[in-house]
Amino acid sequence: MDDLFSSEDDDHLFDLDYNPYARKRPLSRLDRDDYDETDEEEANRQKLYLVPYRWWKEAQRSVADEIVGILYNVLSNYDNADSEIVLDLRKEESSGTRVKMGEGVSSREYALVKEALWLRTLKWHNDSKTSEEDERYHCVGEGQSQEVFPLQIRLSFSPGTNSLLVTISLKDNAVDFYRRACIIFNSQSELLQIWDFSGQTSQFVMNEIINLSKISPGKQGKEVLLELHVHGFFVFTNKTDERLAEPMKTENSFGKSRVRMNMNSDNLSSQLMLTNTSLSGSGYRGIGVLGLAGLQNLGNTCFMNSAVQYLVHTPQLVDYCLGDYEKDINHENPLGMNGELSLAFGELLRKLWAPGAMPVAPRMFKFKLAKFAPQFDGYNQHDSQEFLAFLLDGLHEDLNRVKCKPYIEAKDAEGRPDEEVADEHWLNHLARNASIIVDIFQGQYRSTLVCPVCKKVSVTFDPFMYLTLPLPSTTMRTMTLTVFSTDGIMLPMPFTITVPKGGRLKDLIDSLSLACSLKDHETLLVAEIYKNQIFRLLDGPSDSVALIRDDDKLVAYRLPKVSETCPLVVFSHQQLERPYGFGAMAPNWKLFGVPLIARIENLSSGSEIHYQFLKLLRPFLMPVEDVVNDYDGDETRNTVNENSKVEGIVSPLVSYSDAGPDSGEENDVHLNADFKFYLVDKPGSSEIKMNDPVPISSLTKNLDVTVHWSDKMIEKYDTCLLSSLPEVFKPQLFAKRHEESISLYKCLEGFLQEEPLGPDDMWYCPRCKKHQQAIKKLDLWRLPEILVIHLKRFSYSRFFKNKLETYVDFPIHDLNLSNYISHIDNQLSNCYQLYAVTNHYGGMGGGHYTALIDHGHGRWYEFDDDRVFPISEDRIKSSAAYVLFYRRVREM
Repeated sequence: MDDLFSSEDDDHLFDLDYNPYARKRPLSRLDRDDYDETDEEEANRQKLYLVPYRWWKEAQRSVADEIVGILYNVLSNYDNADSEIVLDLRKEESSGTRVKMGEGVSSREYALVKEALWLRTLKWHNDSKTSEEDERYHCVGEGQSQEVFPLQIRLSFSPGTNSLLVTISLKDNAVDFYRRACIIFNSQSELLQIWDFSGQTSQFVMNEIINLSKISPGKQGKEVLLELHVHGFFVFTNKTDERLAEPMKTENSFGKSRVRMNMNSDNLSSQLMLTNTSLSGSGYRGIGVLGLAGLQNLGNTCFMNSAVQYLVHTPQLVDYCLGDYEKDINHENPLGMNGELSLAFGELLRKLWAPGAMPVAPRMFKFKLAKFAPQFDGYNQHDSQEFLAFLLDGLHEDLNRVKCKPYIEAKDAEGRPDEEVADEHWLNHLARNASIIVDIFQGQYRSTLVCPVCKKVSVTFDPFMYLTLPLPSTTMRTMTLTVFSTDGIMLPMPFTITVPKGGRLKDLIDSLSLACSLKDHETLLVAEIYKNQIFRLLDGPSDSVALIRDDDKLVAYRLPKVSETCPLVVFSHQQLERPYGFGAMAPNWKLFGVPLIARIENLSSGSEIHYQFLKLLRPFLMPVEDVVNDYDGDETRNTVNENSKVEGIVSPLVSYSDAGPDSGEENDVHLNADFKFYLVDKPGSSEIKMNDPVPISSLTKNLDVTVHWSDKMIEKYDTCLLSSLPEVFKPQLFAKRHEESISLYKCLEGFLQEEPLGPDDMWYCPRCKKHQQAIKKLDLWRLPEILVIHLKRFSYSRFFKNKLETYVDFPIHDLNLSNYISHIDNQLSNCYQLYAVTNHYGGMGGGHYTALIDHGHGRWYEFDDDRVFPISEDRIKSSAAYVLFYRRVREM
C-alpha cells in the first residue's frame, strides 16, 4: 500500500510463537504437500440455499446495499408413482420491481441465495436475538429443531417455453430428505414463488442457450445435477408424526423393491412448518455457536491463527466478506496478489462462521499466503503483528477499487492551515487507495519535523494502519557512570541516569551533566574502562548509546573548558606484584585502579606532570591521624609537623591547597622516592624526571603516562576508591521481581512526545541543504473506525534483544482519545470499546499466541488454535496482551 504508515519498529522477530501443543511436522515439508487442488475446487464451488423469503427479507432491511433478484412462479408436478417431483420455474416479468411485502404475503415464498449471503442473514438473526425472542423460540414446542438439509436436484432448460425444469427424485436423495421436499413442494391452492438472489439460474440459462445454439436448434438442454441446501423449516421429531410419513416398500413388476411415500395433505402440517415472522429470531440448530470455530495449528501457526481470528470477528469485515465482495477484486493491481489472497481469506472466514463450530484447517489460506509471501512458507515461527500488517496490506491491494492510480504531486504546505493540508493529503491518499481496509482500519496523523540548526519546520500528514506504542522500558534505558573530578576536591561518585535507548551520546552527556551539577566552565569526557585501562573514548556526540553494553564500565571525567590544543594526559596506575612461595620469577608491575585524566596548559617539564598527578590524588588521601599512627618515633612525628608548614608539596600527609610545581629541591627528593613516572611510547617507556623537558609537539593530543606506586603510597591512599567501578547496568539476580504497571494512556503519551531522530534516520533540511537530526513530533489527526494498537513488547537489535512483561492497564469499555487528538471532528466519536486482544505467552526463545474475542453482549471467548472456550471479563487484562483491537462507539 503506497503512502501507508508502517511502525517505526523495524524489529524482525523470528522466534516468538513456539507452541508446545502444536502438531509437530518435519520442517522440510512445505505447505504445498498438504494442499490438494480439490480444496480449491471445493472453495470455488458455490453452494445454493433455499430459505423462506420472509426470513431473508427481514435481515436485508438492515443492509444498505439492495440485492436485486429474479422472481420465478413455480408449478409443481408430484408423481407419487415415480417418486419424483418436477418443478416448472417461469420468470415473472415484473420481478425487477418487487412490491414491498405486506403481512398478507403467502408463506409459500422462498429465496435462493449463495452460501455467503445465507451466512450473513443467519448471523444477522443471531445478533438481533433478544431474550423475548429466545423465549418464544423455546415455546414453539419440544422436539422441534431448525436445520439445513441437502437436496440433490436436476436442473435443465426448456428452450421452447423458456422455463427452468427442476427434478427432485427419490433415487438421488435420502428418503428423509425426499420426504421433506414433498412436503415443501406439494400441490396446494397457494402459488409457490422463488426469488433468485444468487444469480445462478440466470447464468445457467445463458450458458444453456449458448450451448444449444452451438449444437442444434430446438434440442433439449442436458440435465445438471446440483446440490440445494434447504433451511428454515421446523421439523417435528415426535415418533407418531414420523410414522405418518413412513415410506413403504412394494414389489414392482421387475421384482425389485421401490419406495413409495404414504402421504396426504391432512398430515403435512404436523410433519413440517415454515418459519414465519414471529420466529425470525431463531435459526440453525446450534446457531448460538456461530463464529466460535477454532483454527487447527498446522505447525507453529498460532501467530497466524490469532491474527485471523481477530479479523474474522471484525463486524464490518465479516459483513463485507459475507456479501458480494468478489466484485471489488482488483486483478490489474501489480501490488496485489491477483485476488487469490482475498478469495482465500473470504472462504476461510465463511468456514469459520458456518454453523457447527468445527475446527477449520486453514491449509488453502496458508498455501496462498506462502505463494505471495515466501517468508511465511514452511513451519517457522513468526511475529503475529508482522503477519497482521502484511495481511491487511495484501487484502487492501487485492480489494483496491482504484484500478488505475493517478499521479498526484504534493503541494507545498507552507502558509496554509493544517485542516486544509490534512484534507488534501487524505483525498490524495483516497484517490489511490480505496478499499474496505482503508475504510475501516486507516487513520491519519500529523508529523512535524524541526531542524535543530535553522529551526525549519516541516509538517506532513500521513495515513496509518495501526499505532505502535512504546512501553516505558522500551524507550528509556537506565545507565550508571562514575564521575571523576579533576579539581582535587571531590571523590569519584556514581550517577544513575535514564536515556533513550535509541539516543545519542549527547543525550547521555546532557542527562549526566544535569545529574552531577556540571558547571558552565566544565565539560565531560566519557570513557570505557577495560582491564584498568581506557579502552576507548566516547567523544562522538552522534554515537548511539546502543553501542554501550550493560556489562561495560564507564567513567566521565570533569574537565575544565580549555583549549583542545592542550594535551590530554592519561595517568595509568601500576603496583609491584611479587610472586608467592619459593618461585624464581622476577617481580612484575601490574595495572590497577581507574586511570586519571588531566588537561595541562603550557606543559613543558616533568614537574608539571608530577604536580598534576598529586592534585588528582588529593581526594583519595587517608585521614591524617591514621597515617601518623603508622610512623614510629618523635623524629618522624616532628618531621611531619615541620613539613606540614612548608609551603609546597612534601608528602601526602599535608594540605595541597597551596602546593604548586615550584616546590623546593628537598620536596622533589621526597616526591621522587614516592612515585615514578614513565612516558609510554611505542618503542618503550622512559622515566619522566622533575626537571626534564617533556617531549611533546603541537600535534600531540594525548600523553600516556604510567605511574609506579610504592608500597608506602599504596598505604597512604585509599586505592579501593580507585578500583571499585560499577557496571552500566547490573540486574538484581536474586531480588524479588515486581510486576510493572503502566496505563495505556501513558504509552500513548510516550508515542506522541517529541524525540530526536536517530543517527541513521536523519532528515534532509531543505534550508540547511544537509541531513540533520531533526526533532520529530507525531499527533493524531484522524481516527479510524477500527483502531489497532500494537504494544512494543519486543526489542531486537545487534546488541540485545528482550521482551517486556510490563502490565499495561488498558480500558475495555471506555477508551476516550479526545485529549490526544489534535483535530476534533464533531461528527465522529473519539470513544472506543475493546473487542479483541492478541496475547503472547513466553519469551524471546519461544512462545504461544492466543486471541481473546468479544462475541457480543460482553461474552468473551479465548481462541487457542482449535480450542475455543468462554472466559470472564476479569481475565482480559494481563501482561501477555500484545495487540489491542478497538471499535468506535458513540460518545459515552
